[in-house]
Amino acid sequence: MQLEIHPQARAEHNGTNHSVKQGTNAHVGLGLWVFLFALFALFLLPVEQANASGSDYTVVETYETFEYDIVEPEQQVSGSDSWSSSSVHPAYGPFRVISADTAEMSGTVDSYSPALFRKMLQQYPGIKRIEMIDCDGSVDEEANLNLARQIRRAGISTHVPARGSVRSGAVELFLAGVKHTADKGAEFVVHSWMDEDGLEANDYPPHDPVHAEYLNYYAEMGIPADKAKAFYALTNSVPFSQQLKLSRSDLARFQLLH
Repeated sequence: MQLEIHPQARAEHNGTNHSVKQGTNAHVGLGLWVFLFALFALFLLPVEQANASGSDYTVVETYETFEYDIVEPEQQVSGSDSWSSSSVHPAYGPFRVISADTAEMSGTVDSYSPALFRKMLQQYPGIKRIEMIDCDGSVDEEANLNLARQIRRAGISTHVPARGSVRSGAVELFLAGVKHTADKGAEFVVHSWMDEDGLEANDYPPHDPVHAEYLNYYAEMGIPADKAKAFYALTNSVPFSQQLKLSRSDLARFQLLH
């Protein structure tokens, strides 16, 4: 049996279908725009934000601050007990201050030594003793005798400890002490002097004034004239290039210790 639809009904039916078709197309269009916006937001917005962040940035600088304390060395004063814990020992040429009343001596006397010694006594007037550790003489005999007389005028004693060594012109400095003492084992070495022309003591006549300079010095330091003359002759019996080591009995015989 064939079903026939009324034309009006067909029209209404077709209208209904048309209406449904238009509604479907509207939903599809809206979904497409949502999809495109999502793509825009996904790909374009991060790029713009990245560009924005690349051109608009803040630089943070970090500074470190260091603090330093400047410590001035303490000035040692006479009678101070701080020397025992102090590692600072001021040096003045061959001299080194080790306590408020004592200086050590090591090295060679030169033309600067008398002035340095005066400076040491100005800054450390309490020094009354010199420990002669390793003293090999002088390169300026005039400066050496000048220094020796300064030691005597200052009322300073000299001492050579065991295993200490006093050689050549340093023996004259040792004799300059108001008291000059030595421990057993201290070394004393003598030989002839030599001048700037390479001439030694025995190259000069016996009565030449150059010899009187030394003999007068020994007398000034309290050595009897006969002992001084005998000691001076002994030292000059050995050439400058050689050495004579004095024994303990030699020191006593020439009255070099007191």
